[in-house]
Amino acid sequence: MGLSAILFLCAISTVLSGSVAIKTLVFPTETNTNYVEIVPQKPLELRAFTLCMNVATELSGQREFILFAYRTVDDDELNVWRELDGRLSLYLTGDAVFFKVPELGALQTHLCVTWDSSSGATTFFMNGRKSLTKIYRKGHSVRPGGRVLLGQDPDSYQGAFDIKQSFVGELYDVNLWDSVLSDSTIQDMFSGKRVTRGNVIDWETTQLKIYGVEVVNREL
Repeated sequence: MGLSAILFLCAISTVLSGSVAIKTLVFPTETNTNYVEIVPQKPLELRAFTLCMNVATELSGQREFILFAYRTVDDDELNVWRELDGRLSLYLTGDAVFFKVPELGALQTHLCVTWDSSSGATTFFMNGRKSLTKIYRKGHSVRPGGRVLLGQDPDSYQGAFDIKQSFVGELYDVNLWDSVLSDSTIQDMFSGKRVTRGNVIDWETTQLKIYGVEVVNREL
């Protein structure tokens, strides 16, 4: 496939001289071709979840961009966006819920979003600080059978990307659990304490399919 060949990588942390190295994805420029597909440990059949990642970008205030995309053949099942006005948003098959929080910027931000179907309770966490709770999509469930992408918003199952929605910046340590983690666990994660890794997506062991995105090792 030439330059568009799939590069299979395992994002496995390695202990080096007492420090931990972790795979980091760098999206250097706007593009409608470059992205990363994550192969989850199990299907995304979810009635609750916690999604966490580390993110940095200089697109602040310029345009909207996608942070996490999970799409089935029919729908955008679970998408996280930074909106044009700086708000963060969660889309679960339909209209979104929006949160007015400090804007993402060039300094690394530890970002999490939690959702529980039984109550509809939805919250964002930034660097361990919790937003207000909003009620969203009570009784809903996220359906399996889709693709998880970083860096692009697929308008169809196969792709159809918009360059002006692409992510530019740095992403790493993306983890997904099929439950709502406690506030203290998320705060521990931000502070660098070892917590149970994601049981749906575990950044240390999950397989990544890399399409044109730079991969570097960060020492933590």
